[in-house]
Amino acid sequence: MSVSDSSPAAGGATALSLHDGRPFFEKALVHGIRHGIVPAERVEAIAADAPKGMVQIARYFGTEFLRPDLERARERMVNLVSLDLLEDSGGDLDRAAQSLREHSFLSRSKAGSDRLRRLIALPQSSNFGFLSTTGEPDVQQLSVWSLRSHAEYRAELERRTGIAAAIGAARWFAERLDLDEGALEAAGAEAEAVVRMGLLWHWMHPAAEAWPHAVSFEKRLSAMRRKGIPAPSRLPLPAGMPAGVAAVADGHVAAVLADAARILDAATAPRALLRPMGSFRARYFLEDDPLAEVDDYHQGLDALLEAGDDADAESAPAPASRTWERLTQGHEDEHSLLTLFLCLAAGVPRKTVLTEKAAASLVRRVRRHGWQPELAEEFIRAHAASARQGSYLALWKSFVDESAATLLNHRDERLEEARALLRRECHVADGVD
Repeated sequence: MSVSDSSPAAGGATALSLHDGRPFFEKALVHGIRHGIVPAERVEAIAADAPKGMVQIARYFGTEFLRPDLERARERMVNLVSLDLLEDSGGDLDRAAQSLREHSFLSRSKAGSDRLRRLIALPQSSNFGFLSTTGEPDVQQLSVWSLRSHAEYRAELERRTGIAAAIGAARWFAERLDLDEGALEAAGAEAEAVVRMGLLWHWMHPAAEAWPHAVSFEKRLSAMRRKGIPAPSRLPLPAGMPAGVAAVADGHVAAVLADAARILDAATAPRALLRPMGSFRARYFLEDDPLAEVDDYHQGLDALLEAGDDADAESAPAPASRTWERLTQGHEDEHSLLTLFLCLAAGVPRKTVLTEKAAASLVRRVRRHGWQPELAEEFIRAHAASARQGSYLALWKSFVDESAATLLNHRDERLEEARALLRRECHVADGVD
């Protein structure tokens, strides 16, 4: 608010810019009275309605019989009216005063409450596994937001509106390829990951009629590499994309173009790229299809057996060594194997599971003495079953490429990032020190 003081003490026409901390409702009411916008009878009606509104709000959030609850109800009521006036007028005091003249005080309070209910109904997270299905705003959330500032409301509205748009876009991509939303909920899919995969898969397979799973994606990628298909200079978009979906998709196009070039690089094995806990799978949603993976495994096994029938005994795939079997103890999942390979590279006792304390000790050793990833590679070539060596080497290379910077980051003095990495990628026993 600008206040001009023309008194001699003020030195003539000195203008002071003061902060007006009053609620917007109060500013609008005072402005309306001063400029004859809000008549006296409306002021009297506001004075009569305010106590009723306070009691109703206090009863809704607690009790109307305690003074602290009534005082908080008064603050909430003024906040709700101010919220609606600000949103309706855009901060224009004339328009806000006219709204007070034309509508009852309690109706403005309810309008502000309705705005908060619509805000709370918007999703807080783009994870399909966390979407609310109750339909009724939580009283606790209303209790919190009815005391928040207008700036906080606007920031949260913008954030949640963006999330809702991302979810809507993800649903559109899923529906066009017959992917049920239940699958997204069960997998805890991120809307952004669904949109990115929708864009990437449309470029990779424009005629596709189903959402990709790991097996179909790997086969398509391998075929593209064999044909020498180059990375796209621009990303083709599906036809018939609604404007809202296109707006969300535009925000991911640059990242998808960059990733399209990366996945075509033959230096990265498809199996390593598609590791369940790898960075690619975190950014691009693939449908879970265990049956497809089992079928693919058996087809590969049948092909291997057929090739073995025509080969000499000397060329038959070599099984894993006794050393491998002794160290793995049958634990050949990715987390256990990466733990074993990391122990080999770090020069610590070879295990497939680490305690929290051992994991921290391993990181300190790596930062103090370095590590030798090639030792794990030599172990794989010497002891793993020959039919699996390629996938194990690709798995280890992918881990080294993605994890080296974190493991060797001396600025991570408390080891928080490194330990989080090991919990995610390796087998670290929870809650064990």
